[in-house]
Amino acid sequence: MTFFDILDILGTIAFVISGALSAMNRRLDLFGVFIIAFVTAIGGGTIRDILIGNTPVSWMQNTTNLYLIGGITVLSIIFRNKINYLKKSVFLFDTIGLGIFTIIGVETGIQKGLDPIVCIALGTITGCFGGVIRDILCNEIPVIFRKEIYATASIAGGICYMSLHHVNMDENIIYISTTLLIIVIRLLVVRYKVSLPLFTVRSQNAVK
Repeated sequence: MTFFDILDILGTIAFVISGALSAMNRRLDLFGVFIIAFVTAIGGGTIRDILIGNTPVSWMQNTTNLYLIGGITVLSIIFRNKINYLKKSVFLFDTIGLGIFTIIGVETGIQKGLDPIVCIALGTITGCFGGVIRDILCNEIPVIFRKEIYATASIAGGICYMSLHHVNMDENIIYISTTLLIIVIRLLVVRYKVSLPLFTVRSQNAVK
């Protein structure tokens, strides 16, 4: 098993826990918890695989991920109270998953020989869109569309990855550096409440 495979497993675990906790916090039933955990873990990767023509998509080719998702979901339900002792646990696991899945998406693009900007886009899609689907199913505005910096952190990580890859840095160092950069950016922007500007359009009635 390579370091890349280990990161894939860790990212899946992080997103499964994030999805399961998010579903339980919204008081969904057992089926709902499994569905939200599942789509959070595989949503971004599925969209990525469809875009690059990698079908059947990865989780259909490697069903081990299905057993991993199911097992981690069960453990999340059993130990939900202990996990919730972690401050803002959904945010924590979601951030870890974002960092790891971003580099998986970028690396997939590189292996396909795609343009660097496309690789960065694939990293962002892989890292963010599982959370987008989760939030939509939970009847929330996806975090990627709110003022909180989310996709921007993923893009920054993708740029970091491509830059280090361009100078032939050791792969393991690239993986760790990129993941840590994304996690640190997310922690800092939330800690200091940094956000992108919001834009509104005044209605004609307001102008009058």
